[in-house]
Amino acid sequence: MDTQLDPMKDDLPLMANTSYMLVKHYVLDLDVDFKRKVIEGSIVLFFEPGTRYRKTSSTGKECCQSQIDESCKIRAPEPCHLPMTNVSASSSKMEYNDLAVSDKGEEDTSDKNGSHSNSEQASGISSSKDCCDIENHGNKDFLLVLDCCDLSVLKVEEVDVTAVSGTEKFTRSAKLTDVLKEPKNLGNWIVHELVTLPADRWKEQLYYFSLCSQAPACGELLFTTGPWSLEIRKSGTDTPTDFPHAIRIWYKTKPDGRSITWTTDQSGRPCVYTMGSPINNRALFPCQEPPIALSTWQASVRTAAGFVVLMSGENSAEPVQLQEGILSWYYYVSMPMPASTFTIAVGCWQEVKQQSFSAAIQTNTEYSLPSSQADSRWHEEVCGHVEYPCRFQNPAARLQAVIPYRVFSPWCLMELCEECLLQLVPQCLSAAYATLGTHPFSRLDVLIVPSNFSSLGMARPKKKSTGELSESGASVVKYGLKAEKIFMQVHYLKGYFLLRSLARTMGEASYLASLQKFVHKFHGQLILSQDFLCMLLEDIPKEKKCGLTVESIFQDWLDTSGIPKPLLEEDETWKDCQLVQQVSGEVTKWIQTNQKVRRSSKKKAKQDEVVFEKLLPDQLVLLLESLLEEKTLCPRILQCLERTYQLREQDAEVRHRWCELVIKHKYVPGYGDVERFLREDQAMGVYLYGELMVNEDAKQQEIARECFASAREHMDVSSAKLVAEMLF
Repeated sequence: MDTQLDPMKDDLPLMANTSYMLVKHYVLDLDVDFKRKVIEGSIVLFFEPGTRYRKTSSTGKECCQSQIDESCKIRAPEPCHLPMTNVSASSSKMEYNDLAVSDKGEEDTSDKNGSHSNSEQASGISSSKDCCDIENHGNKDFLLVLDCCDLSVLKVEEVDVTAVSGTEKFTRSAKLTDVLKEPKNLGNWIVHELVTLPADRWKEQLYYFSLCSQAPACGELLFTTGPWSLEIRKSGTDTPTDFPHAIRIWYKTKPDGRSITWTTDQSGRPCVYTMGSPINNRALFPCQEPPIALSTWQASVRTAAGFVVLMSGENSAEPVQLQEGILSWYYYVSMPMPASTFTIAVGCWQEVKQQSFSAAIQTNTEYSLPSSQADSRWHEEVCGHVEYPCRFQNPAARLQAVIPYRVFSPWCLMELCEECLLQLVPQCLSAAYATLGTHPFSRLDVLIVPSNFSSLGMARPKKKSTGELSESGASVVKYGLKAEKIFMQVHYLKGYFLLRSLARTMGEASYLASLQKFVHKFHGQLILSQDFLCMLLEDIPKEKKCGLTVESIFQDWLDTSGIPKPLLEEDETWKDCQLVQQVSGEVTKWIQTNQKVRRSSKKKAKQDEVVFEKLLPDQLVLLLESLLEEKTLCPRILQCLERTYQLREQDAEVRHRWCELVIKHKYVPGYGDVERFLREDQAMGVYLYGELMVNEDAKQQEIARECFASAREHMDVSSAKLVAEMLF
């Protein structure tokens, strides 16, 4: 890692010192303000010392044992809805399924300097080792480092969990010494007992997490903000074990923070959502970004009435009215996951509901597999992940082909979603179940995102150094900040063709069986591509391996540029496919028709001389890509092409190729289609900006600049940066 980090450099730093302190649970309590474009409130983090620092108590027991290497004792109660009510920290007369989350937040304190620094200037962050070395800070205080960017941190305080009535029972399991009876150690012991509760007590655990998150503060902590981190220390505390295991951070986001996008939906109504790229959630809340930091969370989010809050959670949240015009939404998860998987979307969404309930009633019978085929081979195996209420150990969940789902949409797309999307969701869920087995989550929310959503994912290869950490746990994501990497699809294309090649080698049935085996073996865990390939190769008969190894696969498919050699060898086989041959025939017809039109010049070609066949969307993509190789297509042919296949009504992949044809041949009647694509499919539209500029046509360059000017304010940050480089 460089001595001085520049936010615009290629590599994305992961600063959190997870080897010393590991977040086990987050409790967020937030308000969403659309007028100021700010999300503000507090987050409480519950810690355990990391795997590199464990301290043994005087009783000889490891008092802060990480759960990373624990074996699992799985119980699987179904998640239930845990409604919100006002609760004081001293009250514990509630049932665990009546979990309460505070609906009142403290007044924000003003930004401070001095010991509570909120300076936005670079503070000379050193290497990841130095950043987390307690001997290199001018004092011997332990320094907690969290991943943080584009946030205004207002105050950091220690939470007095000992003040919560009912937590005294968590101290009975320990033989308390005089040292342990000190308030700071007693509080840390309570947090330790809380985060290590067995999975079958998950409701109780969430309940006490909620109460503890509302406990009073017992002192402010010193903190400093840097360009990529939040550094926190407590004077006189020199080890992770003695550092407070429950802290509260008061903060607010910034309107231009890179983890969230303030925009409008397709109906023109305001909304905000997490984009998850390229810096994940560190500009939404201070967190630990390294994937090893698996944690659970719960969140209470307040917003004006009329807005709907959707979040990654296991419960179907229903709003609670706090006061006139203000609603509160509550979500939780009990499966430990990386902080980057936390998502939130707030907008004037409408739930798309099925008019006829007959289809919904029959989904579980129509799409379910016989119990003999549904995970019967693996249900007795012990899961390999950290302990949580796992659905793979629940007999009822293992037979559930279609989990409960909801579909949300902007108002203007409601009818279209009801007609087209709603009926597809159960079919997709059942297909996933038939292919991969048990659904890992108990429910699903589907949201039609705004048009500026960055829909293209990001591959972050690091070859042999993938997963390597410094002593503190800090690391980097190679090229994580390189904007154009987001739009490169070569990794996905190579991966797709590699899997297809392996499927042909194994046979379709054996390949799908291996996929299901993979899910059962590794669900709930962090894995590398090497792990997947090793398992897959184990299932390939020796006579079919033909020298296939993990090393040869990486060398032939992933670590070389250009089209992989094995794929070139399969080219002729691919051409024998009936669907491809059908497209080839249609391409020939179009080329011949184009030649006739060009020869006739002034004479109008008869449109009924050629009959074109109907094609599937994927076939249309191949057809248009083939026609893109033609040097010249007449305007009349382009017009006929659009009308024959109704290209303006096709999906984005097809329309993108159509727009490429329009740009290449300067087909003026199609310029409106290009403008529409740049507005409505902004992530994919990045490619078209480049083609409009490369063509060196004044009209096309004018279209590019005008579309960018109107869309720039709402574009994804990476998209806007890349397009600006093309245009100016």
